[in-house]
Amino acid sequence: MSGEAPIDAKSRIPVTLVTGFLGSGKTTLINTALRSPELARTVVVVNEFGEVGLDHKLFARSSDSVVVLENGCLCCTVRSDLVGTLNSLYHARQAGEIPAFDNVVIETSGLAEPGPVLQAFLSEPTLDGLYRIASVLTLVDAVNWRNTSVEHDESVRQVAFADRIRITKLDLVARDKYEEDSVIRSDLRRINPAAQIDTIAWSSSAVATLLASRGFDAANPLSDPRAWLKVEAYQQAAGGCQQCDHDHESHSHDHVKHLGDRGIESFVLTRENPLCREELQFLLDGITQNLGTGLLRVKGLVNIAEEPGRPAVIQGAQHLLHTMTWLDHWPDEDQRTRVVFITQGVVRNNLRDMIDLLDRVSERTFNARARGRRAFEARKPNSNG
Repeated sequence: MSGEAPIDAKSRIPVTLVTGFLGSGKTTLINTALRSPELARTVVVVNEFGEVGLDHKLFARSSDSVVVLENGCLCCTVRSDLVGTLNSLYHARQAGEIPAFDNVVIETSGLAEPGPVLQAFLSEPTLDGLYRIASVLTLVDAVNWRNTSVEHDESVRQVAFADRIRITKLDLVARDKYEEDSVIRSDLRRINPAAQIDTIAWSSSAVATLLASRGFDAANPLSDPRAWLKVEAYQQAAGGCQQCDHDHESHSHDHVKHLGDRGIESFVLTRENPLCREELQFLLDGITQNLGTGLLRVKGLVNIAEEPGRPAVIQGAQHLLHTMTWLDHWPDEDQRTRVVFITQGVVRNNLRDMIDLLDRVSERTFNARARGRRAFEARKPNSNG
C-alpha cells in the first residue's frame, strides 16, 4: 500500500483473491506477503494456519482468530464461513478492536474455484456494502501445469476467472525454460485472453504490488472500466482462434486439443443502439437461463436508453448477476453496449449463435412494444375528442 493514501472509512475495502492449484506457490506468496512492510495495513485471510503452512516465526501476538504481525499486518483464519469472518473483521476494525486495515487478501485452497467466492461478494448485501473484489490472482505451477490442466478441471477454471496470472517454478522445469514459458503462456492465453500473464517475482515489494491492487470499483461513478473489461482482447482472441492449434510445434497436439475440449470460451455482445432497462433484463435472463451452469462470468458496459451519457456496469459470476451500477460518463467516444460472456462447455459457434439469436429476439420484441406504445399514445387525443 506504499505511496497510497489510506482508504476512506466509508469506501468499500478492496479484496485480492489468490487462487491456484495445489503446489502452485500460494503458501510462499502469503509468507512473503506477511513479511512485507508495504502490506502493514492489510488483512490476509487463510483457511487454517496449519493447512497453509505459514511461517509461525512471523507471528507477534494473536487473539482467537486474528494474528497481528510485527509489521502491523494481520492474519486471520476462516473459522466457519467467509461472509461471517469478513463481517466480523470489518466491525472489529470499526470498533478499534484490531488495527485499521485498508486491504484484504484471501487465500483459497488449491481445489477451490473462484466462482462461489465471487458470488458471495456479489450476492451478500452486507458483504457487498463493505468489500469489493479488486482482483483475482491465479498462480500456475510450470512444472505440473500440463498434467494438472488435464486431470483437474478446477485448475482450468481458476485460470479462466483470473485478472492476473503468474507462472511459478519455471526454474525447475526439466525442459528448456524459455520454450516452456512460451508454451504455458499460449495455453493460458487460450483459456483467458484478457488476463495479465507474467512470471512471478518473489521480492517483498513485487508481492506487495500484486496483492495491494485497488482494481476497478464498479460502484465508483468516476472509475475507468476499460482495463477491467478488455473487450479488444476477447475480440482479438475470437478472431484468431483458428490459429491456436498451430502455435508452438513442440506443444503436444493432444494437450492443445484437451484445452479446447475443456470448453472455456468467450463472446462479446456488441449493440450499437441503446437498450431500455426492461430489454436488458429480458436479454440477460434469456442468456443466463439458456447457458445455465455453463456461464462462468459476465462483465460489461451497457448504454441504457433511460440514462443517456451514463453507462451501466454489469457483472456476474456463474448464473448470478449483480445489480447494475452507474458511471458518470463514458470513458471514451465509444458508447456502444459491450458485454463479455465467459463460458465452459458451450461450443464457440453455438455460443455465438445462441447469444445472437437471443439478442435479435429481444431487440425485435422491444421494438414492437415501443411501436405499440407510440401508436397507442397517438390515438389517445382522438379518443378524448
